[in-house]
Amino acid sequence: MIKTFRGILATDTQTKIRLSTKKGKLGYRIIKFQIVPKLIASQPGEHVMKVFKVQQSSNTETIDFSDGNLLAAAVFLHEANTYYPHDFYSIFDKEIFNQDIYVTHKDSQNNDCNYYIELETEPLTDNAAAVSTLRDIRLNPQVGA
Repeated sequence: MIKTFRGILATDTQTKIRLSTKKGKLGYRIIKFQIVPKLIASQPGEHVMKVFKVQQSSNTETIDFSDGNLLAAAVFLHEANTYYPHDFYSIFDKEIFNQDIYVTHKDSQNNDCNYYIELETEPLTDNAAAVSTLRDIRLNPQVGA
């Protein structure tokens, strides 16, 4: 089964996508992550959107693939008065997770940006659910505090 989520974020904001369940027996995998700026023709933009396993305390343009909480990243660059982006990159992590995820947005010009996420669902065994939940808790510095 495929679940889809879409929305719009202002720069320097994040949104929570609620996925967690009491038993955590449903896993998710990102299969598509796309972004499109709200204003593409009238203003320039350098949009960076990322998907994380845990809430972020700060939001930067930096994309760090060694971050174990990063699930996906997308960049969309465009100039004013052009209808085609200069670059479009999207990176997906095939990791299965069973907790809420967080989408962040940063833009150098303070413009809003749309996002679209497709998640593939997968039933998890009791052991797989426990491992996924414990891994996510361990990676979340706010839980251990």
